[in-house]
Amino acid sequence: MKLPQRNGRWAPIAVAAAAVAAVITAPASAQAASVTLPPVGAKWDYQIGQAYTPPAGVKIVSRDWKAAPAAGLYNICYINAFQTQKQGEVPDGIQDWPSDLKIKGSNGKDAIDPEWKEAILDITTDAKRQRIATRIKSHIDDCASKGFNALELDNYDSFTRGVVKGKITKAHAEAYVRILSSYGHSKGLAVAQKNTAELASRHALNGLDFAVVEDCGRWTECGDFVDAFGNNIVVVEYTDGGLATACEYGGRISVVRRDENVTAPGSGEYRYGTC
Repeated sequence: MKLPQRNGRWAPIAVAAAAVAAVITAPASAQAASVTLPPVGAKWDYQIGQAYTPPAGVKIVSRDWKAAPAAGLYNICYINAFQTQKQGEVPDGIQDWPSDLKIKGSNGKDAIDPEWKEAILDITTDAKRQRIATRIKSHIDDCASKGFNALELDNYDSFTRGVVKGKITKAHAEAYVRILSSYGHSKGLAVAQKNTAELASRHALNGLDFAVVEDCGRWTECGDFVDAFGNNIVVVEYTDGGLATACEYGGRISVVRRDENVTAPGSGEYRYGTC
């Protein structure tokens, strides 16, 4: 999920080397004919922390790839595709990934996202991208076999993390996401762009069909995504002020207010609201 340090405004990005930048000019694979986008402006719920019975009227839900889809709804399958899970989590915790597939900081140790305590995957070469994608593709297979409709590939914007210090670039992120979007399409799944407003205008090139966006109201970025994706956007806001701003788009896009840890009803943190 995107909190302030995940936004590019807080992390200077190194300019991509010319050889790497050339990678992003390659066209993405064609979108599969069977891909279906989420219903526009529909009520939705963000359940990546824990699945539960959706509130009345919900038509779209996003859940972790390990969960089952919600019967009768449009289901988005969440995968943490650009970072590991936390140390000790199974599967895909920091300990589960080979050392050479995790980007290293200036101290030679794994670069760790300070907010979520996740290691950032090293997508800087095609060989590494392919090895990482092999593991992520197995999760995409699970999403497809369970009957999900779409993918949400989280941490597309990992190149903005300060701990990366420019070692991962936009070009790397785009090259990697194209591997996954092409594979998702081959499984009949629509593929969402997760956050990353600076690459929204390039979504078609990268095989990204719609957007799942966190806190675009809070950071006044909703317009950037509307410009790129039209009304094919689902938004989760974690503050009341952000919700109010996102709701200025009315029924054009789907907006929900959740708590930052996306907990289930009954927890002390649980928040759910709509426009």
